[in-house]
Amino acid sequence: MSEQALENPRAALEAILMIAEEPVQMEQLELALVQPRERLEQLLQELAEDYDGTAPGARRRGFMLQRAAGGWRIAARPEHHELLGRFLNAGQTSTLSQAAMETLAIVAYRQPVSRARIAAVRGVSVDAVVRTLLLRGLIAEVDTDPATGARLLGTTRLFLEQLGLESIDELPDLAPFLPDDEDQPEGL
Repeated sequence: MSEQALENPRAALEAILMIAEEPVQMEQLELALVQPRERLEQLLQELAEDYDGTAPGARRRGFMLQRAAGGWRIAARPEHHELLGRFLNAGQTSTLSQAAMETLAIVAYRQPVSRARIAAVRGVSVDAVVRTLLLRGLIAEVDTDPATGARLLGTTRLFLEQLGLESIDELPDLAPFLPDDEDQPEGL
């Protein structure tokens, strides 16, 4: 490690987080910065406060320090997402279709789940949509059903990153949006 990094581990930590393409795991930070976990957690807290404008003399930034997919990353603040979406998608039409969004929701909430199960819930063939989600890296084959041999699908770290979630457990509860049990078809 360079002398400068040793003198200013906070700046070195910030540099790593700025160039990382995906959330950086604490173990990676410990190895790279040769700092104990407690010190790194303190530095991460200081950076978060600085970006949030809660540290003395700091101003709120357009980005924040965020936990996602088991690691840390620097991300745009939610209030700027619409603006950034327009900026990044200017001239592009790469949004997910309604069918893809429905399929992704089924995978997220019922994972691990087979294509046949997804098709049963949606009531239509899902092969093309599943292929699209696999290509975009939002879902992946995670297991095989021992009884049927069907490949089971689940969401990926990229899915968590895109939603800014630490884990799938942070998805909102669906219960308020579901019909009563007697209104639900059997097996769904």
